[in-house]
Amino acid sequence: MSSDNPIEIVNLRKEYGTFVAVDDLNLSIKKNSFTGFLGPNGAGKSTTLKILTHLINATSGEAYINGIDVTKDPKAALTGVGTVVETPEFYSYLTPKETLKYVGQIIGMSAESISSETSRILAKVKMTEWENKKIGTFSKGMRQRIALGQALMNNPNVIILDEPTSGLDPRGMAEMREVLKNLRNDSNNLTVIMSSHVLHEVSDLCDRIALINHGKMIVQDDISIIGNSDGTKRMIVKVEEAPNKETISKVMGLNNVISAERFGNDIDVMVKGDAGVRVQFFNDVSALNIGAYSVSEEDNLETAYLKLIKESR
Repeated sequence: MSSDNPIEIVNLRKEYGTFVAVDDLNLSIKKNSFTGFLGPNGAGKSTTLKILTHLINATSGEAYINGIDVTKDPKAALTGVGTVVETPEFYSYLTPKETLKYVGQIIGMSAESISSETSRILAKVKMTEWENKKIGTFSKGMRQRIALGQALMNNPNVIILDEPTSGLDPRGMAEMREVLKNLRNDSNNLTVIMSSHVLHEVSDLCDRIALINHGKMIVQDDISIIGNSDGTKRMIVKVEEAPNKETISKVMGLNNVISAERFGNDIDVMVKGDAGVRVQFFNDVSALNIGAYSVSEEDNLETAYLKLIKESR
């Protein structure tokens, strides 16, 4: 196994009777990357992560973490790995501080290390203010941040997250994303794989994408490559009145525009080129006198995701 890939999955397969959840999957996660693990419901994401964390057994294949096959030696493979998979459960009568102390004792940390790490980690997951409050009184978002704190206690070099913002309210999602973003920015020698259904969250946090469907790998690459494979960007032009054919024709006639069509009361435009071209497009639209009052860039990842999933059916 390559030292540049802390996680490598080789021909992994999971069958439930006649149903194949993971179908000879191959996946490599680069060192120090933050990889978004994507796919529609039933694609095999959670099954793959559960095999990787030894919550279930594979039917066949191999899954390596730091060069050790978790299907053969899970204890050694999962040393130095932090996980948040499925809904985290806690002793509701314990506080965050007591919970992290308990986790530290289980994994054999010294009392001095437990004390220093607990303070550092509670600050990292933004729970210092509530460190002595009972977890039973916490929201799901706060519990999820404590779960991430538990995953950090063994100073891991690999973290595995299964939909860490699932079921959270907008505030909880924003807080969790901020914690994850800070973790990505502040940590050296840390590799993260995170499954998610929230594409703008993946765009915000991840530098790489692995997309699966029907248990098979569709694509894995840098997010900038997947999200901009043909050098185009989707732009939404909002106008004061619903656009007619003449308005659409004017927009279509602008430089670097490859398509323009009505999208509700807006204009959906595909522009080919770099950021400078898109700035020029904004200026050109403003000069058309079509009543445009807003031009916004759409997330290319969503467009690429839907296209790739459609092609893989």
